[in-house]
Amino acid sequence: MTPSSIPFFSQAKTFEKIWPELRAGVDEIFADGKFSHSRQVGLLEKALARYTGARHVIGVNSGTDALVLLLKAAGLRPGDRVLVPAYSFVATASSVVLAGGRPVFTDVDPDTYAMRPELITDEAADGARFLLPVHLFCRMADMAALSSCAADRGLTLLEDSAEGIGMRQDGVHAGLHGRGGVLSFFPSKTLGALGDAGAVLTDDPDLADHVAALRHHGRTGRTLAHFPGISNETVHPGHNSKMDDLQAAVLLAKLTVLDEGIRHRAVLARRYDEGLRDVPGVTRLPALTGGPDEVFYVYLIETDRRDELAAHLQDRGIGTETYYPRPLHLQPCFAGLGHRPGDFPAAEAASRRALALPLHSDLTEDEVARVCAAVRAFHTGETSA
Repeated sequence: MTPSSIPFFSQAKTFEKIWPELRAGVDEIFADGKFSHSRQVGLLEKALARYTGARHVIGVNSGTDALVLLLKAAGLRPGDRVLVPAYSFVATASSVVLAGGRPVFTDVDPDTYAMRPELITDEAADGARFLLPVHLFCRMADMAALSSCAADRGLTLLEDSAEGIGMRQDGVHAGLHGRGGVLSFFPSKTLGALGDAGAVLTDDPDLADHVAALRHHGRTGRTLAHFPGISNETVHPGHNSKMDDLQAAVLLAKLTVLDEGIRHRAVLARRYDEGLRDVPGVTRLPALTGGPDEVFYVYLIETDRRDELAAHLQDRGIGTETYYPRPLHLQPCFAGLGHRPGDFPAAEAASRRALALPLHSDLTEDEVARVCAAVRAFHTGETSA
C-alpha cells in the first residue's frame, strides 16, 4: 500500500474534535443575525485576555492590520524610523510603511532568528522612535535585553508577536513586554481561524481605546456594535478592520484545545530533533530549551541544499514551506532603502537555507518518523520507508 501524503498543514481532525463547541457558536451567530464585530468577538477578546494576561485585547481582521493599527495608535508619525529585523514575513516591515513609517533593518541571531540586542547600538538607533522585534517559529526574542535597549535610547517598544500565542518570558506573555503586541490567527498559526483574523494585546487603556476606534472607521467607544454605547462620532481617520464573528467562534472553540495542541507540537518537535540531529547535511535544528517561551508554530531546519530537499520531499507527498526565501532588505518593495546583498549576512543565510517541515496538531509521531526518514534518505542516499 502506498503511504498517504503528509501535508504541511491540516486541521481536519482538530475541527472534528471541536465541532460541538463550534456549531454552538455558529448557531448563536445566525440566531443573533450579527455577523461582524459582535458578541462572539467580544467573548473572544475576553477569553484571550484571560489566556494571555493582557488587560485589553482588541480583535481585528488580520495580523497585518493589527500591526498597522498598533503602530498608528502608539504614535507613529509620517517618516518615523522603526527598527525591525531583516528576516521576517514581509508584513513586519510593510506594516511600518502602511502606517506611514520607515523600516530600519537589523540583522538577526542565527539560532533564534530574532533581533539581536547587541546590534541596537546608538548609531543603529539614531533617529529611530520605535523598536519592533519579532518572535519567530518557536522562540521569543530576548525581551529583557531589548526592553533595556529601548529604555536606554528612548524607543517605544512594540512586538510583532503574530506567531507568539502561548509563548511567555519571565511570566509575561508575548506581546506584553512593551506598549503592545499583536497576534495573527492565520489558519496555520498555533491558534488559527478559518481565514484571516488578528488581535492587538496591550495593558495600556489609552492605546486600546485608540486601536478600537481605528479598527471601526475611527468611531469612538470600546463597546462592540452588538451592544449599545458605540458612537457615530469619528475622531480619527480609521480603517474597516473589524473581525468577523465566524472567525471569533472558530477561535473560541479552538482555544479549548490550544494547550493540548501546544503540548502535542512540543512532543513532535522533539521527535524531529531525535530523528534529524545526526543527519549529515542538516546543518541546523531549532535551539530547544524546554522553557515557557518555546511554543512550536514551525519546525525549521537548515540545509545547504534546501530547494533540492524540498523537491525531494514533495515527490514523496511531504509538504514543506520556505521561511523566507528573500530577506526583507532585498525585497523589491524596499529597494528605495538602498540595501545590497551582504548587508545582513545572518538574515541572508537563513533565507537561503531554512526549510519548515510539517508540524501541526493533526500530525502523528509516525508521520514525523516518515518525514525524518525521507530527509535522511535525501542526504545519505539510503532508501526511505
